[in-house]
Amino acid sequence: MAGLVRIPMFPLTIFPLPGEMVPLHIFEPRYRQLLKDAEERDISFGIYFNHASNKDKLGSLVKLESVIKRYEGGESDIIVKCQDLFNLDKLYRSFKDKLYPGGEVEFWEIDLQSPVSPRLFQEFEEYMRLLKLNRVQLPCSVYHVANELSLDFDDKLRLVGLDTTKKEQFLLSRIKFQKHLLSQAEKSRDVFHLN
Repeated sequence: MAGLVRIPMFPLTIFPLPGEMVPLHIFEPRYRQLLKDAEERDISFGIYFNHASNKDKLGSLVKLESVIKRYEGGESDIIVKCQDLFNLDKLYRSFKDKLYPGGEVEFWEIDLQSPVSPRLFQEFEEYMRLLKLNRVQLPCSVYHVANELSLDFDDKLRLVGLDTTKKEQFLLSRIKFQKHLLSQAEKSRDVFHLN
């Protein structure tokens, strides 16, 4: 970690993990200004996870991927992609001379090129085949796996607080649970018939 950096901030009750793509609906004037800056100056911004369970003041550094739709009233639907995680030190009402907030953060500098163990990779490939999704992104990091498992906020916070070995054990247990759910859904399909 390289020390504190001041970045634009968008407090929300979401916590994207590195590599995850998230849709956002932008409607407030201050965040429309942030979107304009992200488009024109190609800047990244932070999404501070504004939730009571976020005791460690974690957030996600995101970058604009695309604008899906623009509305007549100035609103927009966009997609952002998480690049890194951070710890928030201070949150400011405004970022420099802008309408939108800012914050001082310390980046985690997560390496999405760091592959998972062969065991986790094999279990993940099997899970993806059960979903009929045969293509697994390489290199496959713990965050690539986590993003496919649709973890809730508590699970995401728990995951990022673990060391690498425990992250893998945690994800293996979630894959096992998801595979069990898929198996039960498949069995119930044979029992129920449409009339």
